[in-house]
Amino acid sequence: MEHKAKIERRMERKMEHYVSSAFKVFFMVVIVVLLILLAGYVVMQLWNWLMPDLFGLVTIGYWQALGLLLLAKFFFGFGNGGPGKRSGKRKSKQRFRSSEKCGSLRRDFSEWKLYDEFWEKEGEQAFQEYVNKKKEEDEKGENNPE
Repeated sequence: MEHKAKIERRMERKMEHYVSSAFKVFFMVVIVVLLILLAGYVVMQLWNWLMPDLFGLVTIGYWQALGLLLLAKFFFGFGNGGPGKRSGKRKSKQRFRSSEKCGSLRRDFSEWKLYDEFWEKEGEQAFQEYVNKKKEEDEKGENNPE
């Protein structure tokens, strides 16, 4: 008898779980349908408020607004693959993590510590030599037109 009572309790819990899950799914479907119907109404109101005055277009009814909303969704997508999707983030992270792909672009930043020291000692003089060299090249180019 004790075994039979355990089985009955387990079956009751399973049924409660299935019934509560079914109610949750049913109410989610109802909410989605209501949101779609509300979106159609909002599109109709916005169209009829703006488009006839701005562009001289005719007013539309509810079902036309719902069809227009569906058409826009077909043209512009249903929102899959946006910034919140993990697959898109994962691909972009993989793209930039690969050291082989951007190995040639990487630099050893430990050398930057020596930059200030170099510029103080040799930089200004080296820059002036470079400027003088370029001026001489330009003068030679002007004197010897080929």
